[in-house]
Amino acid sequence: MIIRPEAGTDAIAIRALVSAAFDDAPHASGTEADIVDALREGGVLTLSLVCTVANEVVGHVAFSLVVVGCAAEGWFGLGPVAVQSEYRGQGIGQRLIEAGLSRLRERGAGGCVVLGDPAYYRRFGFAADPAIVLAGVPPEYFQSLSLCGNRPEGEARYHLAFGAA
Repeated sequence: MIIRPEAGTDAIAIRALVSAAFDDAPHASGTEADIVDALREGGVLTLSLVCTVANEVVGHVAFSLVVVGCAAEGWFGLGPVAVQSEYRGQGIGQRLIEAGLSRLRERGAGGCVVLGDPAYYRRFGFAADPAIVLAGVPPEYFQSLSLCGNRPEGEARYHLAFGAA
């Protein structure tokens, strides 16, 4: 199992993986693969990591810039995260997220936000913070993680790819 940055030749495999991974997810919008493509095409897919087994892409995680309140730099959104169904439950998603957060820390990122299951993301240090919100989302499902101590306040705004997909 190898975790590495996305290569130019991975885009088709990532699209297929993300589409399949969210196909039967009850919380999915059906646009997750479109979001990753739009972030990549817009040049704002800040960090895209894949997990490969025998040179096959079996996992993917994306990180892109977000604006929180007036903090226009240094904060990122985690997601989507996708793991091929037959590889779920083996820690691939966890390893991808940990590798991504580690790389963001190395880059001096201020923090990261995620929309998702509080029980799952809590293991990485994410927690709901009433000072950082996402409009229209129950606060317990929108969580943040400070990576260098700065905690902006206000509404988080993702790239247009998340709404236009």
